[in-house]
Amino acid sequence: MTSLEQRIDILKIIAHPVRIKILKELLKGVKCVTEFGDFLGISQPNVSQHLSLLRAFRIIDYYQNGRLKCYFLIDPMIPDLLQVLTKRYKGGLPKPECCPLSKKVKIGVLKKK
Repeated sequence: MTSLEQRIDILKIIAHPVRIKILKELLKGVKCVTEFGDFLGISQPNVSQHLSLLRAFRIIDYYQNGRLKCYFLIDPMIPDLLQVLTKRYKGGLPKPECCPLSKKVKIGVLKKK
């Protein structure tokens, strides 16, 4: 079980567009390192840096077949986080009954007696 502090660190680590794309691809299944450069459009060293960071925080791991490394998700929280990040929300939350704006009260206008 991860602590709250560890979960906060995970949020900080995944909060990068490239890492989000990597994780979304890994939701589909195992990906070899050469496949990431194709869809990310960044250099191989840059891809490796992102993968290393995700691996250091135990979000992903890999297995190696010769020189080929194939990555996969290991943190069970990641699919849920990605679902929240990609969900489309409609409207906002309702205003509380005590809110002057929900009662259409003009603020700052005093009645004269």
